[in-house]
Amino acid sequence: MTQKLVLRNNRRKSLLSHWRNIDWSLLLIYIGMTIFGGVMIQSVERNQGLTDWWQHWLTGGVGLILALIIARCRYEVLVNWKWIIYILTNISLVAVQVIGTSALGAQRWINVAGFHVQPSEFAKVGVIITLAAILSSQTKVKLLDFFKVLIITAVPWLLVFLEPNLGTSLIFASITMGMLYWGNVNPGWLILLVSPIFSAILYSIYFPAWVAWITLMALIAWRSLPWGWLWAPVVAGINILSGNVGQILWDLLKDYQKDRLTGFLNPEQDPLGTGYHLIQSRIAIGSGQLFGRGLYQGTQTQLNFIPEQHTDFIFSAIGEELGFIGCILVLFAFWFICMRLVIIAQKAKDNFGSLIAIGVLSMLIFQVFVNIGMNIGLAPVTGIPLPLLSYGRSALLSNFIALGLVQSVANYRPKQNF
Repeated sequence: MTQKLVLRNNRRKSLLSHWRNIDWSLLLIYIGMTIFGGVMIQSVERNQGLTDWWQHWLTGGVGLILALIIARCRYEVLVNWKWIIYILTNISLVAVQVIGTSALGAQRWINVAGFHVQPSEFAKVGVIITLAAILSSQTKVKLLDFFKVLIITAVPWLLVFLEPNLGTSLIFASITMGMLYWGNVNPGWLILLVSPIFSAILYSIYFPAWVAWITLMALIAWRSLPWGWLWAPVVAGINILSGNVGQILWDLLKDYQKDRLTGFLNPEQDPLGTGYHLIQSRIAIGSGQLFGRGLYQGTQTQLNFIPEQHTDFIFSAIGEELGFIGCILVLFAFWFICMRLVIIAQKAKDNFGSLIAIGVLSMLIFQVFVNIGMNIGLAPVTGIPLPLLSYGRSALLSNFIALGLVQSVANYRPKQNF
């Protein structure tokens, strides 16, 4: 009898040995956040007769299995598959343009065996793998490598932007910036990369600030780029051009398009149109006060005042029903996830694994900031879901696949000797 128990315990240890070094705290908080997301989705849809909450849990269960399978596999082999992954990523995005289905004015999904799949969500993971493989092969990112990374990212970015899907295309930019920074690229180059956007904004807000910005960008180009004396006037010219072109493009937009971009600054200007979501979301979060109205007790949530609350505005339901304390706990959970991702990146055995973890971090943190900012009226409505909490099967699966990659990095890092 004793021998059988020993054999049984040895089998269990042998089974768990495949995941011995994974980050269990990170895995558990992903599971907990997914369960919590299903509870909040159920609360939002309680009076609508919908059952998205159990689909959220089912998708999370499938994602968890995938994450554990991926965590058991060696992530290093993906270096040799980077171009295959990149090509398949772009093919899936092209397929959206050719055979995709439309909803809410955008063509973002393809029908696979009766399920609507959003390839742009999985494309984020594909781009992370590709960029990590490219950047890890460089001891120092040169200017040519910098442009190579931008060109590689530009293809899927453009395909997603044309769906149109502005929110997800911005996530690609965040991933690229974060991975370039971790890849030891010159910080000045990253500033110059985004400088035309700020130039276009400053040109229409305050002319002296725009002139000062152009001067600063020319100085950064002179100090950070090779042959800086040659690049400085080029960078200044690009920023001058972007300021004027930005104003021209702004004038070409229709009034409703302008309102959608700037409506978060003054949602009361159009309370029944572009500002409706933002106003109702702020009312919901504010009414929750410190401890909230209680689960299933929120008036804004239960009476369906906020459209699409189970996806983009799930945070407003948390704020109303669980209050300030609930919101802080959610923020703490995301902070903990980000902290664990940074630790995994620091302890990874190679640059490829480290860059994968930072790519996932960049993807996650941008979505959290934009979504919560959108819910509290500090950012425009862009359609970016809150990771693990918002309903969206493709988004949830991609997050768990990304978790599996990170756990693989943790699982095969050097063992700690004490």
